[in-house]
Amino acid sequence: MSRLSEDSAAPPLAGSATPEFTLEQRRILLGIARASIASALAGEPLPDLPPASTLLSPPDSTSAASSTIPASSFSPDLLRTLRQPRGVFTTLYLGGDLRGCVGYPLPIRPLFRAIAETARAAAFEDTRFWPVKPEEAPHLKISLSVLSPLFPISASQVEVGRHGLLISDGRQRGLLLPQVPIEHGWDRETFLAQTCHKAGLPLDAWRKPATLEAFTAEVFGDDDFPQLT
Repeated sequence: MSRLSEDSAAPPLAGSATPEFTLEQRRILLGIARASIASALAGEPLPDLPPASTLLSPPDSTSAASSTIPASSFSPDLLRTLRQPRGVFTTLYLGGDLRGCVGYPLPIRPLFRAIAETARAAAFEDTRFWPVKPEEAPHLKISLSVLSPLFPISASQVEVGRHGLLISDGRQRGLLLPQVPIEHGWDRETFLAQTCHKAGLPLDAWRKPATLEAFTAEVFGDDDFPQLT
């Protein structure tokens, strides 16, 4: 599987000019991520199809109750979207600190499956962190970055805050999400250099011979719904 871990902050939108998902659809996608983590902690397998009900909001610290929606609430358009292969990154925060981030930069899974798998991987397989504990799960904040298809780009075309980057040279690859240079105050050349660093390449490998590709991302998370967290 083509899966990468990633450090990132998560503003409501990065890289994508027009939101693809409505607020309700964002709630559903976040719910798929949260349900995947919860089912893993319960020892349950991933579903093969969009679930009959999806957790919409994280349980509060004093109750295990969660909001759910029936399968009939999935519109035909949303069901089609859920089944389309998409790249996605799931980022977890605990107490304001990064707790895990794993993603698929390429569209190798249907969106619902990519969210479910990367959520579990961010919670339990990001080697920078210990696996999420059951007592931590209710306090996790989730952020999703749904990626556009990759496209070739020249260094001069890179727009900080709009484009995410993937640089590759043989088996070495590094990816940074669009919001990362904004968070760190990087200019374009620093963004390019840091993407090379992420790949374990020389900082100027973006000049040659590495392959440079870009993407945009729609980024949203639990913090977009403060009344539910």
